[in-house]
Amino acid sequence: MKEIVILSGKGGTGKTSVAASIAILAGNSAVIADCDVDAANMHLLLKPDFKQGSDFYSGEMSVINNEICTACGLCKEKCRFDAISSTDKVFSIDLFSCEGCGYCEIICPARAITLVPRKTGKLYISGTRAGSQMVHATMEPGAENSGKLVSVVKQKAKQMAEENGLQWVIVDGSPGLGCPVVASMAGASMVLLVTEPSVSALHDLKRVNEVIKNFHLKTACVINKFDINLSITNEIREFLEKEKISHLTDIPFNNAVAKAMADERTMAETSPEMTFIANSIWSSIKTSLIES
Repeated sequence: MKEIVILSGKGGTGKTSVAASIAILAGNSAVIADCDVDAANMHLLLKPDFKQGSDFYSGEMSVINNEICTACGLCKEKCRFDAISSTDKVFSIDLFSCEGCGYCEIICPARAITLVPRKTGKLYISGTRAGSQMVHATMEPGAENSGKLVSVVKQKAKQMAEENGLQWVIVDGSPGLGCPVVASMAGASMVLLVTEPSVSALHDLKRVNEVIKNFHLKTACVINKFDINLSITNEIREFLEKEKISHLTDIPFNNAVAKAMADERTMAETSPEMTFIANSIWSSIKTSLIES
């Protein structure tokens, strides 16, 4: 079983568009994992049915039992995060400010405060219009530990692929360089980078590549909308050659792709030219991983 992680370094390069196209072409031979849990949007293109859902808990938060609280105010006085407030001697905890350190629970003389698991998101297992199974998730507003949720999504996707004897796990990673990106790369067979010819995209491509190097992963790249700035496209090509990153193909700017996105379809389902490019990307990935 091979796991392909699609990353970009920055948002807006077309990462999810490419990932969804690969998912459509892979069909029921793959399990899809949407690891962009902070701002998931792959569901817009793959139309999962949200058949199974379960709450995700990570970390803890403090809860005050006002029936036994004596309103002494010690918790409010000692909370270094200013998470505790009071109105008419009724104390409450701001869940966005509470760090779950548990100090208030320890010092409360009335034992009115307890730590409870914090619900930070929701995990889903769905069928998609491609005939594949998809593991995806959402984070609660302001919730933390998205890296942990990404790890759960990946582990579940790999488990499902192994149990069903499937050859591929296709992971749509999150943009940037944070914990969710690092979590999405753990155990991967290959990283596919999707970039575009802009100064910021090239800068972030270099940054994410430095992270990938620490994992010693096979890496490939496609340049999306390569023809909108050929000067920077050439800079990207030179960088890929210097870093020995496989340059799979260039994707031209095409209004048909924008129309497909608006119609909730992928690049692989547009014009013959774009369908051919999507197929060539998927074929190159398969050949590279099968031969390795």
